Amino acid sequence: MQSIRPIATAGARRALPNAHSRAASLVPRITGTLPRRVAFSSATRLRALASPVDIPKWLKENSHLLKPPVNNYCVWNESMTVMIVGGPNERTDYHINETPEWFYQYKGRMLLKVVDKDHNPPFRDIYINEGEMFLLPPNTPHNPVRFADTVGIVLEQHRPKESVDRLRWYCQNCKEQVHEKSFHCTNLGTQIKEAVNAFKEDTEARKCKNCGTLCDVAPKKA
Repeated sequence: MQSIRPIATAGARRALPNAHSRAASLVPRITGTLPRRVAFSSATRLRALASPVDIPKWLKENSHLLKPPVNNYCVWNESMTVMIVGGPNERTDYHINETPEWFYQYKGRMLLKVVDKDHNPPFRDIYINEGEMFLLPPNTPHNPVRFADTVGIVLEQHRPKESVDRLRWYCQNCKEQVHEKSFHCTNLGTQIKEAVNAFKEDTEARKCKNCGTLCDVAPKKA
């Protein structure tokens, strides 16, 4: 019987070019370091997410924080300033902000007094009722009048470094400007309150240069 000898293929395998290596040799070599791919699930959070705010519960536990003259409390003050505001307040100043402000009435209605240069007369009253919202354009002098047993929410942008906030008082008699306080706003909850209280104590600043009337520091009761 004829025996069949196995064919030696080891040398042949070494001699034959590998298909993968041959294809790879045809691809141009890329130099430099490729950016490391980061899986979405492994990305680090910038900060922990806060829990939702239960507004009725918050008001029940923190209503004492909504005191005159400004009556507001900053709930968040990071990329946006979010404030809960109560009433009644005791302000006669007109705030001028270089960024927009968003108003929402959670309970009751409020009155937003504004100075609108495109309106005749420029002094206007805008009522924001319960459940309504209003976007105030930047650089609009405004005096928020809040009544007893009302609650609103106000959103404001963080101020650019070069921005300037102003509080302006107008004479209740002749409507001329009486006084203005300018500042770069970093803490709305405290800075407005400090400026309002300082104006109350400064009789000279409250005197109208046009007609001599002493500017009111609290809204007159109807």
